[in-house]
Amino acid sequence: MPIQPERLFQLTASLVNIYSPTGKELEASDFLEGYLKQSGLPVKVQEVEKDRRNVLVIPEGDSFPLCLNGHIDTIAASDYESYELYEEGDELFGLGTSDMKGGCAAMAEAFTAYFEDTGNLPNAALALVVGEEETGDGTAALLEDYRFSWAVIGEPTELLPCFEHYGYIEANLHTRGKRMHASLASREVNAVHAMLGALLKLTDYLSAEKGDIIFNIRDVSSTRSGFVVPDYCESWLDLHIPPHYPAGNVIFDVEEFIRKIFPKEQMDDILNFTTLRSGYSLPEKGPYVELLKSAYGRLGRPWRTSRFPSDSDAIIFWENGIKPVILGPGSLEKAHRDDESVNRNQLTEAAHLYYELLKALDT
Repeated sequence: MPIQPERLFQLTASLVNIYSPTGKELEASDFLEGYLKQSGLPVKVQEVEKDRRNVLVIPEGDSFPLCLNGHIDTIAASDYESYELYEEGDELFGLGTSDMKGGCAAMAEAFTAYFEDTGNLPNAALALVVGEEETGDGTAALLEDYRFSWAVIGEPTELLPCFEHYGYIEANLHTRGKRMHASLASREVNAVHAMLGALLKLTDYLSAEKGDIIFNIRDVSSTRSGFVVPDYCESWLDLHIPPHYPAGNVIFDVEEFIRKIFPKEQMDDILNFTTLRSGYSLPEKGPYVELLKSAYGRLGRPWRTSRFPSDSDAIIFWENGIKPVILGPGSLEKAHRDDESVNRNQLTEAAHLYYELLKALDT
């Protein structure tokens, strides 16, 4: 097959070695633009905002049956001295190897190999976008100009296609107390103590009543002014909800529970929901699903599916009437960690799989 593993690994290393947290993706975009042009592919850049742009390989027109989509931004590095790629056996370590510069490299390699093999572009688009880790503004900009029937999104799934996607709710909880000298502190006026009590009760409630919701207390912070009782505390919570849960119902239930903890007159100033996305569930049928199954068959891989329990740009595709399947190398268990990694063999197999899918579109 025309996939070149060493070229794929070198591309992955080059991408990982470019630090590109959300908002600072310009160097990675410029590199990909040059790399794809050097491969002979017609590249378009799409401005998202100043110094931030998507890198696209799109045939003529504005509507296509399939889009291979990946994001080139990462979370911020926990250690700015050690985010770059290194190898141990068959594992490639580094920020973004799993989420999802490895997937972007595999998609770029599939497009490059197809073009080298056939001399033509596939009947599909390649969209390497910015902004997924925070706002999804890169994909939102993409869908303002182009339309697709289906999308394959290279988030880490260990190459198990995901037809079900969890919804996502981001909540902000804040409490207030009375500022005073620390030696005069009392629990009744301490904003931090009130917050800790509320969080413990809320997480106990979610565990007991909604056990299949995945929740995460992401941040807790308070006012800091020396030796004083803090008068303000806030926390941020992530709620990942299964596809069968209407997000609106979850919000209502959480609000009702919070009302039992705090006086009614404080409710408007305590809980806000800043992100609300319901999940989705796609049936495993239709012509594009059959094309994907045939690609698995040609590679000798068993057909097994999964569900994606995190947030991703797939929801934006879904909300715009596009059917998204999440499928990529790496695993969520390894993403966003100091020792994030992707397996060499799985990365190569991802490129083969994307290539076979592009070839299947020919028929």
